[in-house]
Amino acid sequence: MRIITGKYKGRHFDIPRSFKARPTTDFAKENIFNVLAGYIDFDGAKALDLFSGTGSITLELLSRGCSRVVSIEQDRDHHRFICDCLKKLNDKQALPLRADVFRFLKSCHEQYDFIFADPPYALKELPQIPDLVIEKKLLKPDGIFVFEHGKDYDFSQHPYFREHRAYGSVNFSIFTSAAPASEADSPSVEP
Repeated sequence: MRIITGKYKGRHFDIPRSFKARPTTDFAKENIFNVLAGYIDFDGAKALDLFSGTGSITLELLSRGCSRVVSIEQDRDHHRFICDCLKKLNDKQALPLRADVFRFLKSCHEQYDFIFADPPYALKELPQIPDLVIEKKLLKPDGIFVFEHGKDYDFSQHPYFREHRAYGSVNFSIFTSAAPASEADSPSVEP
């Protein structure tokens, strides 16, 4: 796993073979962050990384200048790996929490500029996650939510949906904190 750009660009972290988490591929990660450059300036942003897995997105967000990144991962070994990576970077801007994402979402009262969620593709509650994030008002005004999911899901009819991007088998749906004024404002764009 490597960090694509920013102050930690090029740093590599070896993921233990025993891990069941699949990090977002470098190709998909680089492309989605290129798209996001048109939506948000990460410098100084407050971010939330749900289902953090290996911490790949958390590390990328820190490298790109986020002032605070809250990382939620339930698995003990994965959480420890994320903590070890952060220790190697000596970065104090992250708060890695070992917690259940759904319990965290129900109790969270903070708002974020950027939220990323990469749940297991087979998770039965996966389709509910965009509604949970939006209904809890976890996004600040003009906030962006990126949801990674499998090809079998289509969120284009969601009122806060902005666009869809697919890179190989990795799919991203992008949502904003405000519903578009008209259908013309919410394109579904494929690369």
